[in-house]
Amino acid sequence: MQLLLINGPNLNLLGRRETDIYGTTNLESIEEELRGKAIKENVDLDCFQSNSESEIVERIHDSFKKVDGILINAGAYTHTSIAIRDALLGVSIPYVELHLSNTYAREDFRHQSYLSDKAIGLVSGFGIMSYQLAMQGLLNHIRTSN
Repeated sequence: MQLLLINGPNLNLLGRRETDIYGTTNLESIEEELRGKAIKENVDLDCFQSNSESEIVERIHDSFKKVDGILINAGAYTHTSIAIRDALLGVSIPYVELHLSNTYAREDFRHQSYLSDKAIGLVSGFGIMSYQLAMQGLLNHIRTSN
């Protein structure tokens, strides 16, 4: 089984950026831990981060018929990108939206997601554990759907 993890803008700054909200763990450590869990589940996990909306859209397009599921923390693009939403819908790959922080406990503009209504699930507010919970939910969905 093949999964793709997509991290959007500014997530490359994790561990340095607003540590009171996002914690002190950097993205590389999150990805490494998640890859370890994926190996135990007999899953290949490809990790991708970009600050560019177009690169994220292209990566989603490139995953068509190559990936069984997508984990996506689109960062700020969650609240602004119809292009990412359309790309996810266009490839028809099940995906889970995830966030480190509880977006509904933050600024009003973060309460709107262009992704969540079509996601198979949403995990938000559990810090780095959000990644693990999202992957477990996605794997369960894929395994029980086949």
